[in-house]
Amino acid sequence: MAMATSFYCSTAIPSKKTNQNRKNFLFSPVGGSKTTPSYIRLSTRQSRTLSLVVSAAASGAAVEAEPKFAAVTPSKILPFRVGHGFDLHRLEPGYPLIIGGINIPHDRGCEAHSDGDVLLHCVVDAILGALGLPDIGQIFPDTDPKWKGAPSSVFIKEAVRLMDEAGYELGNLDATLILQRPKVSPHKEAIRQNLCQLLGADPCVVNLKAKTHEKVDSLGENRSIAAHTVVLLMRK
Repeated sequence: MAMATSFYCSTAIPSKKTNQNRKNFLFSPVGGSKTTPSYIRLSTRQSRTLSLVVSAAASGAAVEAEPKFAAVTPSKILPFRVGHGFDLHRLEPGYPLIIGGINIPHDRGCEAHSDGDVLLHCVVDAILGALGLPDIGQIFPDTDPKWKGAPSSVFIKEAVRLMDEAGYELGNLDATLILQRPKVSPHKEAIRQNLCQLLGADPCVVNLKAKTHEKVDSLGENRSIAAHTVVLLMRK
């Protein structure tokens, strides 16, 4: 005699009929309460039906999850949110080197679709990440000609708008530039001040550091530049 196949489901199912006209769908929790997840045994027919229901629900959720780049207040209001951003660009002759909106004299600059500002790009990604939004490449794709050569200040202003409309403000920001050359220290304060202005933030909450890469790999060989940023957003 064939034996019925079964599997275990850890999802809590109410101990009542889910449909009065279908008595074979009477599931009872095995231990626990109606609201506490517990393990139950489902027959083959029941498991296939449950799989169809779960698949249909997942399909519907996928359709609703289409990216919409409007500022939406998260369903769960958190007192603060943390985001991390990272960016890296190749350094090539014939391009300007723009860091934090400041043109830095150098024999090469960032090859990129926009102005290649590695610091502003990773700041934007950190803010978007804290808000749970898609990254900068999805909101401002490099396949769109309208962003060709665009100043990264445009991206920062959009990130700040989304942050503001979601009900948050900048708590503090900590950024690290990684490049072998040129020396950033003569320009660091100008970069930080411009970043504060773009963010509408008090200088006391914006910190900027610069590191070499000890002549290791593309960063240390002056073939690329990178940046990391961490932001803390506070509920207004």
